Amino acid sequence: VQLQASGGGLVQAGGSLRLSCAASGRTSNSYAMGWFRQPPGKEREFVARIGGSGVSTNYADSVKGRFTISRDNAKNTVYLQMNSLEPEDTAVYFCAADSSFTMVRTTPNYWGQGTLVTVSS
Repeated sequence: VQLQASGGGLVQAGGSLRLSCAASGRTSNSYAMGWFRQPPGKEREFVARIGGSGVSTNYADSVKGRFTISRDNAKNTVYLQMNSLEPEDTAVYFCAADSSFTMVRTTPNYWGQGTLVTVSS
């Protein structure tokens, strides 16, 4: 599975951004997908995940109620809608994939390159 993330940029606090992750590969539509982020000087952390059908989702407490993960399997794309952004959301965001909904949260097999999100105060 190959993953290509996009949509990062500079936004003011309180604003919104939508990240996209385009997946390719024979079984990409059945894979669970996740978003992670790595703030400057910190370790990478889990943000959100979604099951292959799009029904099951799960979020980190820090983004719950502000971020929404979704997928369009016809387009082989997963999205992360980020609202009410805070300076603390500044990070490089990565998408990831795994055949297991459980494992995509901890040790996914596939990673995309990062896209930088900067939230100014």
